[in-house]
Amino acid sequence: MQTGARPTITDVARAAGVSVATVSKVINDRYGVAPATAERVRTVIAGLGYESSLVARSMRSHRTGVLGILLAEFEPFSTELLKGLAAGTSGSEYELLAWSGGGGPEGRVGWERRSLSQLSGTLIDGAVLITPTVVDLHSPTPVVAIDPHLGGSGLPVVDSDNLAGAVSAVEHLLGLGHRRIALLGGRTDLESARQREEGYRRTLAAAGIPLDPALVAVGGYRPETSEAPAHALLTLPDRPTAVFAANDLTAIRTMEVARSLGLRVPEDLSVVGFDNVPESALATPALTTVSQPLHAMGVAAMTMLLSLLRGEELAERHLRLPTELVVRASTRRV
Repeated sequence: MQTGARPTITDVARAAGVSVATVSKVINDRYGVAPATAERVRTVIAGLGYESSLVARSMRSHRTGVLGILLAEFEPFSTELLKGLAAGTSGSEYELLAWSGGGGPEGRVGWERRSLSQLSGTLIDGAVLITPTVVDLHSPTPVVAIDPHLGGSGLPVVDSDNLAGAVSAVEHLLGLGHRRIALLGGRTDLESARQREEGYRRTLAAAGIPLDPALVAVGGYRPETSEAPAHALLTLPDRPTAVFAANDLTAIRTMEVARSLGLRVPEDLSVVGFDNVPESALATPALTTVSQPLHAMGVAAMTMLLSLLRGEELAERHLRLPTELVVRASTRRV
């Protein structure tokens, strides 16, 4: 075998002094191999570091033992979900393959179809889709969606209570005496962003505060797309005294823009985010935010997928987990 080359089943057979068929029987735990011979083959396999390919494994057994986590991109939100998904797999016989097929920050509509087509059947036995753009999928393998763009679907879904979370954020600011409260919203094509804006509007209306369209801007869930609208909000002649940003990354960028304008947070401006990713607690000042149970969402989605793989009926096909306001240093009474 060449140095650095991946060992093959032929290399194992040659080193163990047996046939390729015998090695195959040992790998697949089939009968017909003497215990001493099987032990010798396993020793050689361990010594060479031999692993059969996923494709070869799936051709033999029609399963790979691998579950796909398909996402548009790796960023703080999806990274926290991945931790929960990995925890949900603990104790099972499955390994995880994280696959980014979304084509960049804005994603490409339908990337899930392409990814599932590439992976299903030969590389993965099932998949969890993180914020998929489409949900009318026909996959040969079980699929669960987390926080799909368009909300509920025919797929099993896990998400959080975005509307209630937004209500709690705006109620917190109202309770601190703020009346000029701006919304730096998320992407207009996402159901989560729509629900957070609905919570904002509904809470202001319940408090008898007329909606000022000048205080509503689209931040797009990304720091680079939120900087200009945050600057526009904070330089209004009658600027807001508080901003509810639709996620933590845009809330943190809003605080940076405020500092560049000479505004102090929270003395001159209170800011609330959404998600409670680790960056929120590390921000200066630490960010008040609405916590999505991202770890629990990942665990729940994986629990659903494992149930489907066992052929079980799901007790719930749309699981919505509660959100919780986390008060830190970025908000204060006016």
